[in-house]
Parts: sequence; structure tokens; C-alpha cells
Amino acid sequence: MEEQWRLYEAYNELHGLAQELKTPFDAPAVLVVGHQTDGKSALVEGLMGFQFNHVGGGTKTRRPITLHMKYDPECEVPSCHLVSDDDPSFAQEKSLHEIQAYIESENMRLEKESFQFSAKEIIIRVEYKHCPNLTIIDTPGLIAPAPGRKNQALQSQAHAVESLVRAKMQHKEFIILCLEDCSDWSNATTRRVVMQIDPELSRTIVVSTKLDTRIPQFARSSDVEVFLSPPAHTLDGFILGDSPFFTSVPSGRVGSGHDSVYSSNDEFKQAISLREVEDIASLEEKLCRPLSMQERNRIGVSKLRSFLEELLQKRYMDSVPLIIPLLEKEYRTATRKLNEINKELSTLDEVKLKEKGRKFHDLFITKLSLLLKGTVVAPPDKFGETLQDERSNGGAFVGTDGLQFPLKLIPHSHCFTERNIGNATIMVCDNEVVLDCKARELLRGRLVGRAWTFDSQPLNTPRNAGMRLYGGAQYHRAMAEFRFVVGGTKCPQITREEIVNACGVEDIHDGTNYSRTACVIAVAKARDTFEPFLHQLGCRLLYVLKRLLPISVYLLQKDGEYLSGHDVFLKRVDSAFSNFAESTERACREKCMEDLESTTRYVTWSLHNKNRAGLRQFLDSFGGTEQSAMGVNPISASLESSMVSAASEKHDNRPRADVKLSHLASGIDSSSAVQTTETRLADLLDKTLWNRRLAPSSERIVYGLVQQIFHGIREYFLASAELKFNCFLLMPVVDKLPALLLQDLESAFVDDLDNVFDITNLRHSFSQRKLETEMDLKRIKRLKEKFRLINEQLTLHQLKAASIE
Repeated sequence: MEEQWRLYEAYNELHGLAQELKTPFDAPAVLVVGHQTDGKSALVEGLMGFQFNHVGGGTKTRRPITLHMKYDPECEVPSCHLVSDDDPSFAQEKSLHEIQAYIESENMRLEKESFQFSAKEIIIRVEYKHCPNLTIIDTPGLIAPAPGRKNQALQSQAHAVESLVRAKMQHKEFIILCLEDCSDWSNATTRRVVMQIDPELSRTIVVSTKLDTRIPQFARSSDVEVFLSPPAHTLDGFILGDSPFFTSVPSGRVGSGHDSVYSSNDEFKQAISLREVEDIASLEEKLCRPLSMQERNRIGVSKLRSFLEELLQKRYMDSVPLIIPLLEKEYRTATRKLNEINKELSTLDEVKLKEKGRKFHDLFITKLSLLLKGTVVAPPDKFGETLQDERSNGGAFVGTDGLQFPLKLIPHSHCFTERNIGNATIMVCDNEVVLDCKARELLRGRLVGRAWTFDSQPLNTPRNAGMRLYGGAQYHRAMAEFRFVVGGTKCPQITREEIVNACGVEDIHDGTNYSRTACVIAVAKARDTFEPFLHQLGCRLLYVLKRLLPISVYLLQKDGEYLSGHDVFLKRVDSAFSNFAESTERACREKCMEDLESTTRYVTWSLHNKNRAGLRQFLDSFGGTEQSAMGVNPISASLESSMVSAASEKHDNRPRADVKLSHLASGIDSSSAVQTTETRLADLLDKTLWNRRLAPSSERIVYGLVQQIFHGIREYFLASAELKFNCFLLMPVVDKLPALLLQDLESAFVDDLDNVFDITNLRHSFSQRKLETEMDLKRIKRLKEKFRLINEQLTLHQLKAASIE
């Protein structure tokens, strides 16, 4: 008996150590699993021989309760010790009333919190004359909530409880006590959850509770036979004990109040024994035959307790040889941890701390550079982002209409050009022409040999939009999206009101200058359109660069180069890197703003109107509405004649005879051609410069000029922004950050080294960790010695038994 006590005591201590160190020691225990109304806590009290828990309807257990029970025939009243949550090596003696009050207070505390259940066990050590030698873990009761939206809170609780219980059942060394409150074994309410972890029920004991209420429900003896000995296929497995156990725990509480049924735990224990006798008698009456010994061994709390005790003792003895090497390994791990702590304490001087800081700086910069150049060391599923994730977290490119460009319309490559034909704008991308509705009608049949993609047929999904990228690859994708979105931005719609307001009054005449009008409108539209994109690009690229820091830290940790324990220093590096990135992005954006301001403040025709052919095509599209008797568009003809005149003045080497010959070839004499040209030019001036009435032709000219100026600004802005962000944001991270970061650290080393590394708190923290590790070492060593002695005694006992045989 004394040897058994030492064995149980050693395993109880081992279980506590496993909980504290989160080490998977094979410390066998009985895990009680059941629904709220299955009589779970009542059965645990019946196994213990005394009442202690808060029993009743609803959720009464919100933390698992571990009961280390030890049989002591001399202990007349239960001796309970509550193990401290903070220090598992310390256990305070408590009365049953105090234990119950503590459990109730914990339940109330958790009920008020957002997460109403905790996996941290309440550990109680119990010695009593009616206690078995068992370790039982009472889990929170499973919940079966009703469906519907109004029961969402209860459904959430049910999910939390089931997750907690499933996690506990994952321990292979635990024996699962599966409680079922049913009279038909086809209803697998609790088994449904248990079999998700133990599908064969190979380490599960099935218990049917509340037998005393079940017996009167059977009308025929055959029903009782099936209930007591269910077919093997019904239970879907090979349960421990080969058959279910059947228990009854009498209702009523122990106490001195008027609501109490039993005055002492001894009376409660006697009532349990009496209930077993009554259940057997009731079953024999229903069956009209006496129960066999095998059937009797499955009925009653005492039979279940004996079976559990024998099973657990066998598991204990079988596991002893396996525990010793695990304790040896844990002892070596704790020793190594203690040596590392001592080493850290020895390096807490100024010279060594500065050296560690400089070394970390070099390693951090190396990882940063590696991420920009490209690497696959960091897992994309953890650190990578799809384009949609990047948009959500870092901001999207949103135009003046407030809409994002759909992901599915971003093409595979980023090579695209824009063409203006008539009154339509087309986007040529990868030799495909993307048309809007207006362009479809105007341009149908005008382009031959091109592949057509209408706006009702989206382009293919981008190759890397769904890829989880980080580092340089993510930076490149963000810049490519900027190129595509801004490159496809069209000039906003122009109204007649805007044209009239832009005309104004000249200071020397009352005519109109439509070239000035077009410039005023174009630069205003361009500034309003492109400035938001500039801020969005800066925000997006800054977000991408800031993501480099946590990924670099991961790479350092992976390579064992991370400064663990120096949180203040690491926050300093984080702050310095973030400040550098933000200031660099701000300076780069200001440079880009200067370019945007210059291109939207003064129009330079050589820069803003590169594609004059586009304007010609735009004007040609209106030829059908204002044709002269000769079938010539007066607007385009006048513009053409003006351009021809300018060209002839510029190129004196062209003979005038060429012009005349061309007119003769077309059947028109030179004098009439010149007269016609001059007449049309006068008509054009009369309709535009000398007339403030906004004619359709004038409106079209302004619209065409605005389009060309806007597109010229867009091309320059796009190229300038990309170049400047690459030169003044990306490159400084490569060539300026290392020196500036080191300078910041060196300055901090000189000014206040103690605060940079938080030396005082570090020394205190390491000292505390050293003390805790030394205590763990002592506990492991003591426990290792206990199991070594137990193993020697068991081996000696086996040798003696073998020699006797």
C-alpha cells in the first residue's frame, strides 16, 4: 500500500509539472466528457465519495477541474489542497466550503469576460478514506444549442466548450470517460464529439448515467437486454471494458441547512451504495432473472471506480520506464536554459551590449536587403499578401469617381498604350484593343487585323494578383498596378459651363482665346485627377516597405540571430526604421508634387501636345456634320491649311510650284484653292476668335485640345512619379538606411545606454527567470529520483514474482 501511495504521489506531481511546463509527459488520468445535463459533476462526486462542486442546471464548470485523489483510511474528513495558479509547487489547504466558493467565483469571473471558458486547470489534491487512487479531470459540459440567429451567443459558447474539450482529449495518455444520458444507444450525443478524437473508442469508457430514472422507461425485458448489452455495431468501436457502465447518483446535497438531504458525506456514500442495490433489484425485476456476475460488474459507481482504479494503476506501472528518459530530457533542457540565462546575465555590461547592438544592426540590414532582392525563406502563407489583401491594408488606387479598378480587369503584362480616334479613347494592351461602348460604335471596322475585347468581356485574371507576395516582389506589383491604373485614367468629362467660365475676358480685346481656355481646363482637371494618385502611391509603397520589418525579424529568429529579451532595443530599431521610411516617403512625394505642379502650372506645347495626329483624327470625326459643298470639313481643312502655311514658311526649300501642281492634279486651280483656304480661315476665326457664342465647332476644338494636354500631363506624371519613387524612396532604403540607422543607435548608446537596452529591468527579468528555472530543475530532479526508485522497486517485485513461479 505504501508503494502505491508513492506511485500515485509521483504521478500527481508529474501531472502538475506537465501542466506548468506544457510538456507532454505520459501522466495517465481520467478525462470526464459529457453534456451539461448528463450528470457529469454528480458522477465525479460519487467517485470521490464526497460533495464539493457547484452542481445544477446550466454551465457550472468553466475551467477544467483536476482532482488528484489518494486513498487514506485514516483521513476521516476530506483533506483538500488547492494548487496555486501562479506557483504549482505551492498548494494551500482549503476546506470543502472554501473549495466550492473558489470554483463558483472562478465561474462568475469567466462568465463576465469576453471568452467565458479557460483551458487552465483548477488543480485540487484530495486525501480521504472514501477516495480512490485516481486522477480525474472534470471538463466543462458540452452544449447543444438550438439553431437560429437569436441563439448565436449560446452557439458561440458551445463552439468554445467543444474546442476546449477536444484539445484536452488530444492527450493520448488520458482515459476518456464518455457520459451518455440516453436509453437508446443509437443516439450518440457525446460519442459524436469523442469519436472525432478517438474514432475507435480504444481509450474510451462509455457510461450511461441516471440509471434509476432510465429503468422505469422500459416496458419489455428485451429492451432492457439490448440496453445492458448493446450490439457491437451500435457503439461503433472497441470500448474499454467491452461494455458500457451504468451508474446512478442520488440527488440531494450534503449540509446542515433545511434544503440539505444528507447531514454528512458518510450518509452520501451510503446512499450511493444503497442506490446500487436498488438498481440491481429493479433490473432483475424487469428482466425476470438474476443478473450475471459480468452484468453486476458494470452496474454502480463503486464498480466503475474499481475498474478505473485498476486501469489507471496498470497504466501508471506501464508508463514508469517511459517517464524516466522524458524527465532526463527535460532536466537537460532546463539545465541548458539556465546556462543561457547565466550567459545573458554576464553580457549585461556596456561594451558587450554595444557590440550586440551593432551586430544586430548588420544582420537586420542584411535581411532587409535580401527581402528587397528576393527570397523564398519567409513562408508566403504567413507573410505574403494577395493584391486584394494589400489594397485592404495599404490602401487602393481610387480615381476621382471613388471606384477601384477591378482586379479581373488588370492585364497580365503592364505594357499598354492609349489611342485617340474620333471621339473615343481606346486602350491597346498586349495587342488587344479594349473598347468602351462609344468606341465600339465609332470604330467598328476602322481597325483591321486587331483582336477586340469589349468591356462586357473582361480581360484574363492577372498572374500575380492572387499570389501572396512580400518584399521587392510586392513593391514591384504595387508600382505596376499604379502604372496600369493611372495610365488608363481618362480626362474627366468637360461641360459647356466649364468652357464658358474658362473663356473669361481678355485685357486687350473682347474675343476668345480657346487655346488658353483649353489650357486652363486641362491643367485643372489633371491636377485634381493625379494628385490623389500620388498620395495613394506613397501610402501603398510605405506600407509595403514597413512590412519588411516583421519579416526581417522572422528571418533573424529563424537563423538564431534575434535579440530575445531586448524588447526596448528592438522597439528603438522599429521606431528608427519607421521614422526613416515615413520621412523618406514624404520627401519623395514632395519632389513628385513639384513635378506635378510644374506640369499643371504652365503648358509647354512640345511636352503637353506630343500627339498632334490624335487631334487631327478627333476633328475628322465631325466632318460629316459640317461638310461644305466640296465635301471638305471646314474646321479640319482650315486647320490643315494653317499647318501647311506654317510648314511652307518654315521649310523655304519647298517650291511653291509643288502646291500649285497638287491643286492642278486635283482639278482645282491655284487661285481658287488659295481663295478657298483664306475664306475658310476667315470663317474659322469668325466662329472662334471674333465670336463669343460657343459654337459646336469651338466646343470640339477645346475638347480636343484639353484631351491632348491632359494626356501629355498624364504621360509625364506617370514616368516622373515612378522614377522618383524608385530613386528617392526605394534606393535610400538600400544605400542610406544602414548608415542612418547605425548613427541613430550610436547616438543612443552615448546618450542613454541604460534606457536603450533597459538594463535594470533586463537584469531583474533574467534574475527572476533564473530563479524559476532553478526551482524547475529541483522539482524535475526530485521527481526523476522518485520515478527511478519506483522503477527499481517494480523491477525487483517482478523478479521476485518470476522466481516464485
